[in-house]
Amino acid sequence: MDVTRDELAERIREEGLVLLDVRTRDEFSGAAGYPCDPRQGHIPGARNLDLQELAALGRPELVREHLGLPERAEIVAYCHSGSRSAIAVTILRRAGYEARNYVGSWHEWSRDPDLPGETGGTAATWPLEQGRG
Repeated sequence: MDVTRDELAERIREEGLVLLDVRTRDEFSGAAGYPCDPRQGHIPGARNLDLQELAALGRPELVREHLGLPERAEIVAYCHSGSRSAIAVTILRRAGYEARNYVGSWHEWSRDPDLPGETGGTAATWPLEQGRG
């Protein structure tokens, strides 16, 4: 089941929910992006792991080791338009996570001026600390 913008906006600061931005580091920081988006950056609280890096981990146990999260942890993945994050969700589910895709992703989120956004930041330090990502 996918995550909607409204659900994510309501749960964005929920303890235990890991929000994973699978775009490039430059997209995450706001240094790069798509001209169709009215603003650049990322959803507050998101951690960044480029899909290419996630996919390169290969085996599910390596994904779990890299992320440092217990199996069944809840992860919401997003990207620019839901395509990369759909692939990420498949990888994360195979690794034993309760992963869901925010299909609207940054393309949808960035259009609503009432929703928070951040710029700057760097990729997450992995493995993640326990609790909220």
